[in-house]
Amino acid sequence: MRPISFLSDFGLTDEFVGVVHGVIARIEPELRVIDVTHGVQRGNVRAGALALVRAVQYLPEGVALVVVDPGVGTSRRPIAALTPWGHFVGPDNGVLAPAVAMVGGASEVVVLEDERFRIPALGGSTFDGRDVFGPAAAVLASGQAAITDLGPTLPNESLSPMLLPLVEPEGNGIRGEVWWLDQFGNCQTNVSAEDLTALGASPGREVTLQIGGTEHNLPWVAAYGEVEPSQLLLHLDSYGLIAIAVREGSAAERLNLAEGHQIVLKA
Repeated sequence: MRPISFLSDFGLTDEFVGVVHGVIARIEPELRVIDVTHGVQRGNVRAGALALVRAVQYLPEGVALVVVDPGVGTSRRPIAALTPWGHFVGPDNGVLAPAVAMVGGASEVVVLEDERFRIPALGGSTFDGRDVFGPAAAVLASGQAAITDLGPTLPNESLSPMLLPLVEPEGNGIRGEVWWLDQFGNCQTNVSAEDLTALGASPGREVTLQIGGTEHNLPWVAAYGEVEPSQLLLHLDSYGLIAIAVREGSAAERLNLAEGHQIVLKA
């Protein structure tokens, strides 16, 4: 048996996460489930995809059960994909695509249509995490079924993509985007250290951050402790991307930043 890594936008207020755990346990009580996060912003497919990309490189090989599914009950396909890392189970709305690509791509993709591996919905079809994805993840992780037992095969390249923006030249700098805000208010961008050094910037020196018509000069440092409390800074975050932060504070609040906000960085 292999572990299931479970990521969703369910939150923890309602019983949804516990119910999916229960479905998995009824199929195979010995399965281990790792709750990666259930705090993805509701319906934010891109945020779910980015969370999965950040996490998957540190998760044990097994099954990734991902339910960020604003299109539940529509024609979007429920799928499972086999990769060198293991299986990915979730909606085919782009949430799986970046992580599947990161671990080497899919060698098999199926639509989850076989009724033997579904729970009959008591009412409407709005809880595929319980009725479709949870059971599929459980039988794959426990070895009770092969991926090809779960439904018809799709072309491997048919996985719906998630288009992530790249940095672009902007005058004497580069234009990037805020990808992720953590609970501390640190703002991860899509800018890499290589993008900054190509501008002539280097760690230990100041970088100009432009947001709209306002500019801030921030030191590029390795750790929060290299600046004074409440000071803005840039650093290379734990996932290898440039982040905007405030020592002992929130850069998101200080600069009024949110996911998707455009920024410009200049040496």
